[in-house]
Amino acid sequence: MAQISLTFPDGNVRDFAKGVTPAEVAESIAISLAKKAISATVNGTHWDLQWPIEADATIAINTMSDEAPALELIRHDLAHIMARAVQELWPDVKVTIGPVIENGWYYDFDRKEPFTPEDLGAIEAKMKDIINARDPVRTEVWSREKAVAYYKERGEEYKVELVGMIPDDGQPIRMYWHGDWQDLCRGPHLQNTGQVPNNSFKLMSVAGAYWRGDSDRAMLQRIYGVGFKDPKALKAHLTMLEEAAKRDHRKLGREMDLFHMQEEAPGQIFWHPNGWKIYTTLQDYMRRQQEEDGYVEVNTPQVVNRKLWEASGHWDNYQDNMFIVEVDEEHAREKTLNALKPMNCPCHVQVFNQGLKSYRDLPLRMAEFGSCNRYEPSGALHGIMRVRGFTQDDAHIFCTDEQVEEETKKFVTFLAKIYAHLGFDQWKVKLSTRPEKRVGTEESWDKAEADLANGIRAAGYDFEIQEGEGAFYGPKLEFVLTDAIGRDWQCGTLQIDPNLPERLDANYIGQDGAKHRPVMLHRAVLGSFERFIGILIESHAGKLPFWLAPRQVVVTTIVSEADDYANDVVAALKAAGVRAEADTRNEKINYKVREHSLGKVPVILAVGAREIDEKTVSVRRLGEKQTAVMSLDDIVAELKLAACPPDLK
Repeated sequence: MAQISLTFPDGNVRDFAKGVTPAEVAESIAISLAKKAISATVNGTHWDLQWPIEADATIAINTMSDEAPALELIRHDLAHIMARAVQELWPDVKVTIGPVIENGWYYDFDRKEPFTPEDLGAIEAKMKDIINARDPVRTEVWSREKAVAYYKERGEEYKVELVGMIPDDGQPIRMYWHGDWQDLCRGPHLQNTGQVPNNSFKLMSVAGAYWRGDSDRAMLQRIYGVGFKDPKALKAHLTMLEEAAKRDHRKLGREMDLFHMQEEAPGQIFWHPNGWKIYTTLQDYMRRQQEEDGYVEVNTPQVVNRKLWEASGHWDNYQDNMFIVEVDEEHAREKTLNALKPMNCPCHVQVFNQGLKSYRDLPLRMAEFGSCNRYEPSGALHGIMRVRGFTQDDAHIFCTDEQVEEETKKFVTFLAKIYAHLGFDQWKVKLSTRPEKRVGTEESWDKAEADLANGIRAAGYDFEIQEGEGAFYGPKLEFVLTDAIGRDWQCGTLQIDPNLPERLDANYIGQDGAKHRPVMLHRAVLGSFERFIGILIESHAGKLPFWLAPRQVVVTTIVSEADDYANDVVAALKAAGVRAEADTRNEKINYKVREHSLGKVPVILAVGAREIDEKTVSVRRLGEKQTAVMSLDDIVAELKLAACPPDLK
């Protein structure tokens, strides 16, 4: 019998019969391991315990203590168990697909009647019955013809279509059974339904979803669920979701009167005075930071002819996300096609190309608060987090190959300072390396990846590797913030790009007197202002740092006789650079305090007859129940310092 060699994580190599399964490998090591095994990792691929191994390979046996594979299997099995539960409760329901997503899964169903909250409860109960039954899970490889015939016989037309979508490239069509219930699936899965924790999942919601995302196809019902390894993790996740709902930037945006959106401008934001004050304060801060760090600021057109987008490659590869504008140019035989710019990069190269550049001009750090427009499907839009019109804190660094490492170090240091100023002390760096399909030599990729890695280390930070996640033309860094309730947000980026300077014929004169291509570093710290402001609002629960708060102080009167004094206090605060306003309405003080607290005003100053006589104010700070009495001079001095942006202190 043919033999294969398997290499284990400890370096040990053992020979097995060709076609051995990971389950058999685990049993050959120890019966205890075989009992705990849930899957394997074979040559870096997640592998079902039942799948045969046909060639020499590296192998690791996974158990429930291996977090990533365990969660993937639990959530994938829960998707199948949920679909089985639905069809056991309602046999006429048609099933489609059910992938694993972050924290859980979803499954799409074709059912005439809408699922109700009571239905979700019934499905959960049935799922627990299936888990308790500990039904075996098995897999088979079928021919395309057999799979199609099987599903046609059962009237599962969606599955017939899915089989037809699988590339006919010799890859197996896998069929999985959970007990007597069957699904088309690539796997892997657990070995019996009882391996799924019975008290660590919850069905969350139902939403509409078009089949294959096509609005001309059937509208299906998508049930979302979350699943974890233990009840404690589930409880923590549900608590986080409750907190996230309280912090939702759309809810807080209404309460703080920051912005609104309406159907006449989908994916576009109507900024109100309070919201625009946050925006402009943040933009002014970023402008000062960039100028201090050696950037020059430019501004480029919003509407650009298709010729530039063709030259840059975006017309062929990004056109579906671009807003196209037709113009009847004078003397032109046909309409001229233009596009609203979806990104600033090609325009920055045009600025670079004006005039002869020398190696002495590099690095050239070119920044723009570039207003961009991208088509996003209406279903993907989400408040100000996912929009069609946005502004990036965009910049491009044109430099030599030799300068990439130093520019990386400089940028990471720059970004770290800004995140700290904005209240984000926890963030991580991910380095995305060469993909399978790429341009350039191995030597150029080695250098580019090393430059980014060395630059991060030189700045004093560590990083994670994302194998194969780089662009086809170069590696990149992603900077991921962790907010106050533990959610991750990918915001900053640094991307090495030798491709666009080549396509758009950018060059500089080197020390040798010859023309050379610059390296282009795409970089952003915040990403889009709109999304980052949404992140700020949610992370701070609306209680923004004092210098960023749109309404910093409200001076409220207790009695009408204090109106003049309240206006004097406001004048003193404004003279000190504090955003202040008076509330002299004929309302009870408790009503005013509640209203302004809901609007997340950081400091409320109350004044009455005693405060007039003593030249004091009663101070209530957001989130604190106790008030304090301070002299007018002292509170003005304190708030003047607090209102100063961190870079100007």
